[in-house]
Amino acid sequence: MRHVTNIHAGGVRARAHTLAPWVHPLTWSGVVLAPFILAGLFVFFFGWNGLRAPIERMAAAKTGRVLAIQGDLTLKFGWPSPRLRADTVTFANPSWAQQPQMLAADAVEITVDLSQLLQRHVVFPEVRLERPVVFLETGRDGRKNWLFDWNQQDENARIQIGRLALDHGTLGYDDAEQNTRIRAELSTAFTQAQVGGGAGVAFTAQGQYKGLALKAKGSGGPVLALRDESTPYPMKIDATVGHTGVQVDGSITSLLNFSAVDMRLALHGDSLEQLFPLLGIVFPATHAYATEGHLLHSGTSWRYETFSGHIGASDIAGSLQLDTAGKRPTLSAELTSTLLELDDLGPMIGSRPGGVAQAATGAQTRSRVLPNLPFQAERWNSVDAEVQWRAQTLRRAAALPLENLVSHLSLRDSVLRLDPLNFGMAGGQLNARISLDGRSHPIQAHAQVRARKVQLAKLFPSFDLNKNSIGQVNGEFDLSGAGDSVGRMLASSSGKLGLVVDGGEVSKLMMEKAGLHLWEILTLNLTGDRLVKLRCAVADFDVTKGRMRATALVFDTEVTTLIGTGSIDLGHETLDLTLNQKTKNTSMLALRSPIYLRGSFARPEVQVDRERMALRALGALTLGLVNPLLALAPLIDAGPGHDSDCAQLLRETKSWSRTDLKKRSAPK
Repeated sequence: MRHVTNIHAGGVRARAHTLAPWVHPLTWSGVVLAPFILAGLFVFFFGWNGLRAPIERMAAAKTGRVLAIQGDLTLKFGWPSPRLRADTVTFANPSWAQQPQMLAADAVEITVDLSQLLQRHVVFPEVRLERPVVFLETGRDGRKNWLFDWNQQDENARIQIGRLALDHGTLGYDDAEQNTRIRAELSTAFTQAQVGGGAGVAFTAQGQYKGLALKAKGSGGPVLALRDESTPYPMKIDATVGHTGVQVDGSITSLLNFSAVDMRLALHGDSLEQLFPLLGIVFPATHAYATEGHLLHSGTSWRYETFSGHIGASDIAGSLQLDTAGKRPTLSAELTSTLLELDDLGPMIGSRPGGVAQAATGAQTRSRVLPNLPFQAERWNSVDAEVQWRAQTLRRAAALPLENLVSHLSLRDSVLRLDPLNFGMAGGQLNARISLDGRSHPIQAHAQVRARKVQLAKLFPSFDLNKNSIGQVNGEFDLSGAGDSVGRMLASSSGKLGLVVDGGEVSKLMMEKAGLHLWEILTLNLTGDRLVKLRCAVADFDVTKGRMRATALVFDTEVTTLIGTGSIDLGHETLDLTLNQKTKNTSMLALRSPIYLRGSFARPEVQVDRERMALRALGALTLGLVNPLLALAPLIDAGPGHDSDCAQLLRETKSWSRTDLKKRSAPK
């Protein structure tokens, strides 16, 4: 018996082992199919509407929010994506939201990806909403009502929608933290011509975006390709955000991810600076602008190619690229201008429109000429930038003869550099290197400027006295300061400034007027002006905390030498200079008074010593009573003045140019 029993037991084990490969798959299949079998039996006896209550309870258990299906529920089988339709559907918002319902629709039709659902991912390849009212909202604490966990903070707790079709819907979006509130109306009732010959969606939107008034209208394809990575979605938009206008016409691949963009983009506004709230990238303040070009995007690169337009009265063209791969976006651009209006550069350095003219006519206490609008350095860390800009022709005021701009702007880690910043100036060249360190408050600034071979005759073309002048001006200055505007930087600056004219010729009439030689002025007005030798001209200033003190101020000609003393206050924008004449030839009729240059930068005043002139005139009158010939004695300038030691002045000025400037420009 024992033997038989063992044989029987062995046979059972053998049969069990033989059936094992079949038992496990059947068991697993039974586990998977059981819910569908039970659901099928449930539908057979109670109909599809019998699933409404279980679905509503499951939604409440998973999200804590009420899903209500008040109409019919139907299902069309298909693998792997069956299609479910529910009529008269509402889905509640969480308690913190402003609106009671996140979704209310006459009908909701979805396809469900069962292969993803088995992996616990909710994916709806297609969703169609009939007459929906949808409100999306972000709370101040970062919660989002389209996240379906209980706290609305789990980014994985969202439904992934591939394509979305809307029929006469209303969409709303609120973000209290970003001061954004948008309401949009969508409709399919428009002519086919609006979307290039096919059915599509038209929309209007209004509200505010980041505190700026928003108004938009546009059209697109019939199905919103939210995650479709293969089919570009056609779109046309005309929008105004604040004072910025945007027009786009092209396509976007994947509306949620912006995988690719290919469209024409036109922008216009009051200032490029106003793009910061929209793009989160700092741009300089400018006059009104308008541009149009080709916008392309792929990967981490955005390109605005072959755009053209204007900024103020200046034309601008070129291409720029923005790469978002790093810790902050990197902007690179190549810009050109055929005609650059110099006044259009004013806002970029903080100059108010019409600032100089207003200062000249305004109240004395407010007569400011130096740019004083603050830089917004706190925005400089929003982007790194490398920008090349060239301008062929500069339209400028007659008193400032500039041409041929070549500049390179670099912004790295909140440090802005202009190196080089070169202009053609009055037949010569002006070369500058400027750095502004926005990491500190106030901004630390350093400027080095060098002028070479500037033609004296062209330097002040609006002054008739200088039209016949010949000679070249050379100079350089090196200043360091701190402040949040150009004016404040100069008001705190320290360093050196020097200008030199070595040789040349200058208007004799101009020099006789400077010497107050009345007889020579009268003679030259009758016979015509002529040139006299300019031995040298030197202006050398030490600058300490915004105060420029003249260490050498000489204008030496064969007729007259002008020697200056005094100071210039960059903080208060005032002048306090005195020019004394040293006549080299006898003048029969001269007033012989120092010339004072006083007043503000906006309204400088040239004065003479009236008391001294009155005493000389009184002396002439008194002597004239004794003898008429003696009346001329006080008015005779006998000279001779001495030649200035030009060689020594030039050596001293060139000395600091060679040594001090090297020390100041050396890296620290």
